Order: sequence, then structure tokens, then C-alpha cells
Amino acid sequence: MKTLITGAALGLSLTVAAQATAAERLLVATDTAFVPFEFVENGEYVGFDIDLWAAIAEENGWEYELRPMDFSGIIPALQTGQVDVALAGITIRPDREEVIDFSDGYYDSGFTLLVPSGSDIQSAADLAGKSLAVKMGTSSADYADEHFTETAIRKLPNIDNAYLELRTGRVDAAMHDTPNVLYYVATAGNGQVEAVGETMMAHEYGIGFPKGSELVDEVNAALAAMREDGRYVEIYAKWFGSRPTE
Repeated sequence: MKTLITGAALGLSLTVAAQATAAERLLVATDTAFVPFEFVENGEYVGFDIDLWAAIAEENGWEYELRPMDFSGIIPALQTGQVDVALAGITIRPDREEVIDFSDGYYDSGFTLLVPSGSDIQSAADLAGKSLAVKMGTSSADYADEHFTETAIRKLPNIDNAYLELRTGRVDAAMHDTPNVLYYVATAGNGQVEAVGETMMAHEYGIGFPKGSELVDEVNAALAAMREDGRYVEIYAKWFGSRPTE
């Protein structure tokens, strides 16, 4: 990455980020608290997004450096040219498309409720008068604000904090992206929590870029090639145990 953002350079930062080429080491933002898309295991960054980006970078001959950061800081980092790319389960939304560019969608997702096993909450309709933990700055938090007006919404900086609030009885339910909830139930739930209800608001994740980035077309071409030759299916099956639905 070429730029250090100062007051005088701020206006040039987006242009510089957009001119990143294969000869440069790209800075790739990621939120490493989003299992199974990106997380730390045995001191290394692993996950679906990590493997996906590694394949995209190899396809294009790019060198890159992963830059972990809180989810709430990722879009501002793209806007100010501090990073070239971002993978963090970022939902493609019209308001975000106004300030950053997206790749084609690469994963279909939605939101699912997590509750203590045996809870009387079995669907979103049961949340009235209850408390719900979500991760701040996410689409699930926005959805909760809009749809659960009779529910006490608690916004935490990290989804792990939201799950902890649930496990310790300080909230009645938590809500987050479906694959993360299901992974948590399967790997850390210890039979004490369960996913309930139907998946809400299906949406797509996209790879984020500063506005005008020349990387978008190359990333989309790599994604298309990976879907065609089976590499995408291989990475998907590794992390989710099944093939993606058509």
C-alpha cells in the first residue's frame, strides 16, 4: 500500500487505492471474529473467506497482507484508502454501495436466532418483551432495530460478546448470520444453546473495495473461473460440509 493518510493526502487516498496493481502488496481487511469465514486458529488466519481470497490472489498473481480490524472500521478504512480490499461477511446493501464498490456476491446468507436449549423463544414472533443481543454495525443489528420494536436490543462490539451475554443469562436470545450461528452451535454450544426459527432476510456477501477500484473486474473474473472449474465448491465444502445450493 502506498499511502499514509494525512489531512492533505486524504483527498488523494481513494485514487491511490484504486490504482493498486499486481506488483504491489495489497492490504486486505478482515474481521477475524467471524467464524467460519475468518478466525484465528493455532496462530494463523483461517476460514472460508481466507481460503477464497488466497485462491483469488493466486489466480491474479497478487501478493497481499491481511489486516485484521473490527467490523465497524472496515468500510471507513475502504473509504479512506487505508486498505485495498475487505472480506468480512460484508452484506451487499444499497447504502454501502453508495460509499464502496462490491464484487459479485459470493455467499448467500441470512440471520438466525440463537437461544438457550429449551427456551420458550422458538421464532422471531416470540421476541416481544424479550432481550436480544446483536453485533453492532451489522445488517443483523439494523434488521433487529427495524423489525423487533417490542424487544430490548443490546448491541455488542463482537458477536462473541453477544453469545457470552446469552450463555450467562443476561439476554434471552442472540441473532447473527446463519452460518456463524450454526457453526457456534456445532462447535462451542455444548448442547446448551440451539438455533431456532426460520432464516430471516436472505442476502449476499460481497468483497469490498474503495470506490473506483480497478481490482473489481479482476476479482469477479477470478470468482467466475473458480465457480466454473470447481475450486469454489471445494472451498465451500471444506468449511460448510456441503455443496452450495444452485
